[in-house]
Amino acid sequence: YRWLSMNYNQYEHYSVKGGRRAEQVEAYRNPSITVKELREITDTINEYKAMTNFTRKILKEPLEEINAHTSFNVTYEKKKAGRSIDSIVFHIEKKRKADDNSYKLDDRAYQEDKARKAETEDMLTVQALKSPYTKLLMEHFLLSYLDLTDTKILSGLQAHVYPLYDELKDLRGLNGVKDHLSYVGAKQEDYSKKNICKYLKKAIEHYLPTVKRQDLNHE
Repeated sequence: YRWLSMNYNQYEHYSVKGGRRAEQVEAYRNPSITVKELREITDTINEYKAMTNFTRKILKEPLEEINAHTSFNVTYEKKKAGRSIDSIVFHIEKKRKADDNSYKLDDRAYQEDKARKAETEDMLTVQALKSPYTKLLMEHFLLSYLDLTDTKILSGLQAHVYPLYDELKDLRGLNGVKDHLSYVGAKQEDYSKKNICKYLKKAIEHYLPTVKRQDLNHE
């Protein structure tokens, strides 16, 4: 779902902002992925060897859930290379609701503001990918490789979490940040993985005042 959502967000962004050829923009709404890549991101390289089982478990059933419970309607088609299925092309449409904000598509100020926000998100994402904190989160299993494709997670970390890690680093050094992440990783519950930014932000916000009080007591 994240991969599909990320592609559609890119479609909406470049539809407004420009900077891509028409066929490139449409490709975001109709993204293609090889079967090999799809197996990798769904961790099914050694499962569902028969294409009928793979189609049912990885395509048909998940898309039924997505279509029933999200704002997307997604269909797909299989592409062959020779006699075997080589890739899957998804077709993503956003559902229209009576109370949605579709009218804003004609609001230039709204669209320009949306484009600015998307540009800021892209910038923060690039910074997060270069940040040593991202590597540390990966090493402590607090981020997955799939998370690295999610611009909302990365931009959220760069904007709201990494500045607090900078504060901790100033007080305790990089090893202090590592110790904190070791503790946070050990205490993490499965439910927190659904909103990793919120979890990490809450953890460091609770920890920083303690560190500052300890420093005051030692002065």
